[in-house]
Amino acid sequence: MKNYLDRTNFCLIAFGLLLGLSGCDSGGRVEEKKIVEHVAKLAPKVAISEIEAGIKAFIDKETALNDGYFLVKDAEKTLRLKLVRVHTEYLSNLGPSRYFACVDLADEKGDVYDVDFFLEGEPGAMKVTETSLHKLNGKPFYTWKQVVDKTWRKIPVEKATSDLLGVVEVEDEFEFYYQSELPEITESAKMWIPIAKTDTYQTVELISMKAPGKQRILADKDFNNNILYLELGPEHSGQNLEIIYKVNRKEKGPYDAQMPVHERYLSSNLLMPVGGRFLEIANEAIGEKRNESKLMQARALYDYIIDNMRYMKFGKYGSGDSDFACDSKTGNCTEFHSYFISLARSVDIPARFSIGASVPSDRNDGGIDGYHCWAEFYAEGKWWPVDISEGNKYTALATYYFGRHPANRIELSQGRDIVVQPGPASGPINFLAMPILEIGGKTAYPKTKFSFTRKAE
Repeated sequence: MKNYLDRTNFCLIAFGLLLGLSGCDSGGRVEEKKIVEHVAKLAPKVAISEIEAGIKAFIDKETALNDGYFLVKDAEKTLRLKLVRVHTEYLSNLGPSRYFACVDLADEKGDVYDVDFFLEGEPGAMKVTETSLHKLNGKPFYTWKQVVDKTWRKIPVEKATSDLLGVVEVEDEFEFYYQSELPEITESAKMWIPIAKTDTYQTVELISMKAPGKQRILADKDFNNNILYLELGPEHSGQNLEIIYKVNRKEKGPYDAQMPVHERYLSSNLLMPVGGRFLEIANEAIGEKRNESKLMQARALYDYIIDNMRYMKFGKYGSGDSDFACDSKTGNCTEFHSYFISLARSVDIPARFSIGASVPSDRNDGGIDGYHCWAEFYAEGKWWPVDISEGNKYTALATYYFGRHPANRIELSQGRDIVVQPGPASGPINFLAMPILEIGGKTAYPKTKFSFTRKAE
């Protein structure tokens, strides 16, 4: 990959490049509306599905030619990879017959590589022109920054500023779009969707809500979440749910706790056990700090997880199962924070779970790569926010994420094993960010996506 994109091409591709690269921690923001308008006029849009088909066709062809593996060369060896997923929310038009794709591929050991592709050509005949390894197990090798002459430069992570690494400090304001498409419904169905609430750190205004079926707002007694409950039937098949919020969010630091801290924050959950091997591991991680403050002990547990886990969306990840995290030492944000909570509670450090979405810091609109979760622990009379999976990705921000959450996020719900009436046939809700849908008492999965538009500066 060249360090600089050609200045002449930039006028045609800047906007699309910005949107595409943001899915892989790109840098820079759209500063000039004229560029957007210019690209819109000169570059007839190819459907995102056609770009997805183009990159999949390329990977499938190369895989067939190489004994079932897609080959990528890094500095030291040739990687033998298999396709895990295409980041469809970040596929982008870069200009006439130019496109960007971001793809996850896994090697034989289970390591997951995030690979950037640039393509050229027409739908059905796209060719890859450039390939670049962007991340390994969620950790980026580089990010992107727009420089003075309006071109884009790769920036090594260790030289990147906080905004290029996902952090908006002090305050952020944006509109957040929660959209879900119902699958075919063959009998009576029920659906549960989190509704974001205003609190000390976020002011949420519900701009609009379009939802099919019979509607009610539920509140669970343990965490006081607001949950939209829908009763649906076959006539609602294929219909859309859309919720739009205006959000003003403040950066979050340690804050005074309301006393007493509830005993639930020291107890086991269905997928977050307390005691047993978690007590043994916590004591080992704390070591000589066992006679020090709970704050120092919590930092030891935080460091232990950063040092011993890999951020990797592979295998049975994503349920927030502490046992899976302990056994595999891998997972996404749910495993990182569930494991931390199990360890913390096992040594009498109250800890709790929240989930929502992290809004990109390096652009002002576009898709969001699913949900994001985090944790808080209690020590020294305060609740301390932590984001261990982000600290694991960005070593330079590991200290920041122990006690801080950036402003560019929205919280949708709190807690685990959420109980509401009426509730799912499957039992207590593990956590709630994506909607829960049951058709005839059986779990179904509506297509759901998040996106945003940041307030113009």
